Amino acid sequence: MDQTLHDPPPFDLAAAPLRVGAVALRVRDLDRVVRFYEDILGLSITCEAGSVARLGAGGTTLVELRGDPAHEPADPRFAGLFHLALRVPGRADLARWLRHAARMGVELQGASDHVVSEALYLADPEGNGIELYADRPMAAWRDEAGALRMPSEPLDLEAFAAGGDGPPAGVPGGTEIGHLHLRVGALAPAERWAVGVLGMEVTHRYPGGSFFGAGGYHHQIAANVWTSRGAVAPRPEGMAGLHGYALYLPGAAERDAVAGRAEAAGLAAAPGGFVDPWGAHVCLEDARGAG
Repeated sequence: MDQTLHDPPPFDLAAAPLRVGAVALRVRDLDRVVRFYEDILGLSITCEAGSVARLGAGGTTLVELRGDPAHEPADPRFAGLFHLALRVPGRADLARWLRHAARMGVELQGASDHVVSEALYLADPEGNGIELYADRPMAAWRDEAGALRMPSEPLDLEAFAAGGDGPPAGVPGGTEIGHLHLRVGALAPAERWAVGVLGMEVTHRYPGGSFFGAGGYHHQIAANVWTSRGAVAPRPEGMAGLHGYALYLPGAAERDAVAGRAEAAGLAAAPGGFVDPWGAHVCLEDARGAG
């Protein structure tokens, strides 16, 4: 699909009625994983204290790493993280990062044209999935009938990398968590949670995968059973992998409404929020206080 590298501004996630904030991961080798996020992704440390390191772009924390060598290795028999997705401001940024990755010898796990976006996939040293992507303009997202188009077509990496202006670079300021994709044991509970508790809508379905959006975005949350059908939940506290994530709501009333629906659904309370059905800690934040 043809597109210049200088498109109109992307969808404003900060204005959406729900968006994903920083994602927290439990890791076994903190130093090694921090180096990966610095050297490969180009994130910078925003705060470091003891066994916790926070990294981000442009001064905004995107990933929190909680190190403990006593963590059990991640077990695919349990539900957890499929990937956290970093949305860069534009295609040129993604192309520059791709050239940086090639220079660093990074092995990609995939590269896809989703029509709504163009995406690159990789994993950190402990197997946590990462997507880097740039959105296409919203006008390209839907077909003539208004249905969201979100296929998964191959991305021509050589042509894509050749198109970006400027030297290779890590992710720039303005990068944000675009969405969070979960690995679950069954889709029905995920849909009940995303729609009934978070107040999102189903925007798209693949065989084995459901996508949830708010405010017109293609998706801020997704869940699939592609490699995890029947996976056990909740995830044990002492296991490496996804620990939790922040969700930003427009204000205190919306935050309290989600908290109330989580309580009514029988989800355990946690500091600042609740525990999702798969064992991750969800911190509900008022977006008015977010940077």
